[in-house]
Amino acid sequence: MAPTLSRWGGTRVSKEKTEQRRVTVKGRAFHFVSYEAAPGNPAKAVPPVEAAWFLMSAGKRFFALPHDPAQDPALLDQQLTRWLEQHVFS
Repeated sequence: MAPTLSRWGGTRVSKEKTEQRRVTVKGRAFHFVSYEAAPGNPAKAVPPVEAAWFLMSAGKRFFALPHDPAQDPALLDQQLTRWLEQHVFS
């Protein structure tokens, strides 16, 4: 779901619930957060962003996977684990 404009000052209001997952791999815990899609702004050269899962680390976020709200949580954990093995432990 795309963000909508509020009648109070044009502030963006999210309709999609942010999800969080914690995955432990090789004794280390990792925190992932889902972010909704953003339409971008061609006037400011800001590209659109797809809904995605991001690894949160040291106050920064790193793209991991596209976000599908209907995805099975067990399958998602497997995909996040695979992503960690490829991008963090390789």
